[in-house]
Amino acid sequence: MDGTDNVVPVVGVLALQGAFRVHESMLVQAGAVTRQVRTPLDLERCDALVMPGGESTTMSRLLDTAGLFDPLAARIAAGMPAFGTCAGMILLAVDVLDGRPDQRSFGAIDIAVRRNGYGRQIDSFEGDIQLDESVGQGSSSFHAVFIRAPKVERVGHDVAVLASFAEVPVLARQGQVVVASFHPELTADTRLHQYFLSIVAANHAATSTRTVI
Repeated sequence: MDGTDNVVPVVGVLALQGAFRVHESMLVQAGAVTRQVRTPLDLERCDALVMPGGESTTMSRLLDTAGLFDPLAARIAAGMPAFGTCAGMILLAVDVLDGRPDQRSFGAIDIAVRRNGYGRQIDSFEGDIQLDESVGQGSSSFHAVFIRAPKVERVGHDVAVLASFAEVPVLARQGQVVVASFHPELTADTRLHQYFLSIVAANHAATSTRTVI
């Protein structure tokens, strides 16, 4: 990608599995230019990436099959902003405590997670969480939807916990990477997508990256 100023960053949405279309709709509502990502070329044309919920082991295999895992790992390691929700959180975590032997993760945020840590589909639930003031943009309350959610069991020293539920971290950030164990796209509240876009904008301003749409 060529470097230049005053070009709107493009936010990719990983479109291999999961509720990627709903994420894309939320990002558009929040003012983003978006692109669905299915190939390495799609990824090259993006400045940031949202990784949606789904089934983490399946997504890991699909990333390999699509030839996306290694290019994406390189982009994240180079500082590309990434926002992972539910399965996306698992894929971005350093430690997946109950992952399959063939399951790969990007190790982009220093947390340890347990897949389906809150139970299976039948154990899905909703609850209000309090957002850190850096995220809240007014009211700090956010209605969170947990579906087969991963549970955070360890948080590294460099990780900022932005919200917790029952004293367990459910929203966290390290550098350019944000993860949520719940599904913010299943509400009408765009604040978390707006928060991620603020990270994308700051990174874009710092790096002056040009994206060809």
